Amino acid sequence: MTKASSQSFAAELLATLVALGAKHFYLAPGARSQSLAIAADQLAQAGLADLTVRLDERSMGFVALGRAMTSGTPSVVITTSGTAVANLHPAVLEAKHSGVPMILLTADRPARLRGKGANQTTIQVGIFSDAVIHCIDVSVPELGEFNARELAIEAIELASSEHPGPVQLNLQFQEPLSDLTPKANEIITLGVTANQVRSAKSTLEVEVSDRAVVVAGAGAGAAAVEFAKAANLPLFAEPTSGARYSEQLVVDYIAGLNGELGSEVDQVFVFGKPTLSRPIQKLIANAKTWVCQSGTHGHFDPSGNALGFADELVPLGVSQQAWVDAWQLNAALISKRAELAQAVWAATNVDEQLLFGASQIIREADRALPAKQLRAFANRGLAGIDGTVSTALGLAQSGKKTRALLGDLTLLHDASGLNLSGIEKLDVQLIVGNDRGGEIFKKLEVAQLLPQDALQRLFLTPQQVDLKSLAYAYSWEYVAVDSVSELTKVLQRSGQLLIDYQL
Repeated sequence: MTKASSQSFAAELLATLVALGAKHFYLAPGARSQSLAIAADQLAQAGLADLTVRLDERSMGFVALGRAMTSGTPSVVITTSGTAVANLHPAVLEAKHSGVPMILLTADRPARLRGKGANQTTIQVGIFSDAVIHCIDVSVPELGEFNARELAIEAIELASSEHPGPVQLNLQFQEPLSDLTPKANEIITLGVTANQVRSAKSTLEVEVSDRAVVVAGAGAGAAAVEFAKAANLPLFAEPTSGARYSEQLVVDYIAGLNGELGSEVDQVFVFGKPTLSRPIQKLIANAKTWVCQSGTHGHFDPSGNALGFADELVPLGVSQQAWVDAWQLNAALISKRAELAQAVWAATNVDEQLLFGASQIIREADRALPAKQLRAFANRGLAGIDGTVSTALGLAQSGKKTRALLGDLTLLHDASGLNLSGIEKLDVQLIVGNDRGGEIFKKLEVAQLLPQDALQRLFLTPQQVDLKSLAYAYSWEYVAVDSVSELTKVLQRSGQLLIDYQL
């Protein structure tokens, strides 16, 4: 073999991925992955792909996640060996549970060095466990055991399957680790196609009762709206369900569930993954439940009582209009967080994007946002606050104006994501509902058990970070506002803004 065997393999692998539609590359610099870095840059310089270089792998994983969420195509993530790979784990978990396609190219030492104390060598195969759809341990190119094109095709097929998610190619490389030839952009990939097989979709017809409701969680989409319309049922749609519109929508359905109406519900049709509220979980646990299976968010049946699952639910029968009207009598929730969410929701147009952080704000937004069809996102696969800032950057890389509504702790958890090095100028706003701590924990049972000082120390995590200094340190424009009228004006601006909304 020639000294360029690592480079030849990397060039052919990446060129094939691009030919199959995976054109968004993310790289955190490292030595073992240098052949992949060179190939990715060659493709980017030729205008065949785009390449984003990030300082740390943890943030990079979430930027790649956000890009894949908005594009629907796999983001390709490149790391060197060792802890670099482990830092991808939070984003990989979210991708798995949200059905977001990603291809992880994790560079590795040759297998012969494992378990021998070699520098930066650990067991990378299986490091993500079942968080990846599949992990392929690829031996050094010199052995000729793997074909780069075939690996690329397999990775695309798995990541973009009927149930999409992350796929790991663990690529062993040995010295020499790079060369300038062959050039990835000059490799001919004509005739390369992914052979994705789609299984037939299952359909289930269900009799609709006079006291049924439709619950739409993350990833529900238009199917939930169409079902609710066809059966004339109240629609309980979370902000990121993709179904929070139509005349069937109940804005503050939590108020109804907490009242007499909640006890009357005897049948629930679930779409997507509803996880925002305990009243909804209680409702699903106590009612006759049918589930429309989610291709992205996986199997949903936390109470283990679902009576049926199908790719498509077909209603038999129509509910009375009085049942819908009764649910829609409750007015939207009034609170400072709800007003903040309403202002951001109203300012976001159909050709723009809105990301919610996993904080108290999205829960109050769920009780206050009116019907409106727009692209709203959240990391609801595991509902963590990890990487929210970075996810927003990935969404904004689509070229669309992007707003992220998040709490102050969610911002601080991903403060390093504010680093704009390697990121082209974006039109992105981070609207921080700043209550200087974790107010969401006041809703937990523990808040009734602990004295105030212990609750504050263990759960509320009060913070005194100067967000203005933090924003300036990372070259973000900073604006502090304390009213909806001020906020509305600021939301019309463009650029990279951190908006500090005092709660």
